[in-house]
Amino acid sequence: MRLPELAAALKLPTDVPDVPVRGVTHNAAWAGPGDVFVAIRGARFDGHTFIPQVAAAGAVAVLGEGLPEGQTSLLPYLTVPDARAALADAAAALSGEPSRTLKVVGVTGTDGKTTTSWLTRHLLRAAGLSTGLLSTVGYELPDGVLRHFPAHFTTPEAPQVQATLRDMLHAGAGAVVLEASSHALALDRVRGVAWDVAVWTHLSSEHLDFHGSVEHYFAAKRQLIERSPFAVLNADDPWTARLRGVAPTEVTYSAEGQAAEWQAREIEERATGLHFYVTSPLGAFGAALPMIGRFNVANALAAMAAAAHLGAAVPDLVAGLASFRGVPGRMELVPGGVDDPRVVVDFAHTPPSLEKALTTLRATTGGQLWVLLGSAGGPRDPSKRAPLGEVATRLADHAVFTEEDHRDTPLKDILREMERGAGGRTNFVSIPDRRGAIEHVIRAARPGDTVLLAGKGPEDTLERGDHTLPWNEVQEARNALAARPHR
Repeated sequence: MRLPELAAALKLPTDVPDVPVRGVTHNAAWAGPGDVFVAIRGARFDGHTFIPQVAAAGAVAVLGEGLPEGQTSLLPYLTVPDARAALADAAAALSGEPSRTLKVVGVTGTDGKTTTSWLTRHLLRAAGLSTGLLSTVGYELPDGVLRHFPAHFTTPEAPQVQATLRDMLHAGAGAVVLEASSHALALDRVRGVAWDVAVWTHLSSEHLDFHGSVEHYFAAKRQLIERSPFAVLNADDPWTARLRGVAPTEVTYSAEGQAAEWQAREIEERATGLHFYVTSPLGAFGAALPMIGRFNVANALAAMAAAAHLGAAVPDLVAGLASFRGVPGRMELVPGGVDDPRVVVDFAHTPPSLEKALTTLRATTGGQLWVLLGSAGGPRDPSKRAPLGEVATRLADHAVFTEEDHRDTPLKDILREMERGAGGRTNFVSIPDRRGAIEHVIRAARPGDTVLLAGKGPEDTLERGDHTLPWNEVQEARNALAARPHR
């Protein structure tokens, strides 16, 4: 694409140099020859200060909301009403608007969106539709190989989103399931995506450091429903009442007996997983899902409703659920020996999600229940630290408080807050080093006990102060199991 063509796509004046455009970025360190640089004014930096740097790197133009008073630009400067929106629109245009060819399912919510995304991808593939995936765990082209972005975003920035959708299309995908975080929606990272289906899982308090209030958090996630022609809504979530009628068409689902088009009844948790009976617009049928956790029935209903809208039939849904093998870091069972405790790795990092995980494991545990958890540092919703301590000590027999990306917050302050949440309970210990804490809890647990390692899930880094360390929670658990003394 040439610069006048890009300007026309953004509805800007086209009297600009007729030069080729290679890409678009808002990160000055990523700018190179032929790129358009988007100067965004952030809380800490103003992108306009980097114009000399990107010009030296070979950028051909700048998009921004207006040059600061007294500043000139070494490059052609195109004024836009909203810089972040322009970044997304330019990225979509330069990638060839791939989402307009693909069938795109967006999934949002606080809890359940990753599992629902993976389930939906799996069901669409079971129905014969070549499907890509972009989730917090990573992204997959239709080849099924899990890949990771270098940047640590729940959802990557708009240029990476659009480039990935383009790659999926070129790799033969007919559909994509995209997990849409509140940050991605609020910051226009997924603005250029043409949605076909929006799935709403569940809302609870999270990311208040960024959104300021639960209302603003809800408003950000609601954008996905507003932008989609078809919505799949959770009738068991109180927030859904404010989403009814927002999309042109919709269906609801319920695993808790609420009136809904998709319902699950006669739910049983067996050794082989979840078994339940489904009533739906496609008819009634039995289903089995080899996963831990009754709450995953709701995720399965949401995924089935989304896949059915894109053409999946009942045999596809039944076979797809039965063959699903779970999500890395989401109630993931770590293999051990007959004399070892059952060890489960899960991403649960909010009080509601931790309560769900512990309640689920308690129902299937013959021995004692142990939980290891931390809480993120910085300004990231510190109000949840004490409630996490309360849930952990109330529902588990033993709790271990430790680090979890404490960043610039003193770890002792985070641990003190979690200890305060325990109230008068004494069934906890604080061990600052996460590796040492994992070794402690797995060594202390006995055969027949269950150990939940909560909070990190599939994340591949651990942020300790101003250092970012490589991390693999499942491997840490395997190492600790291997080091257990023979009893």
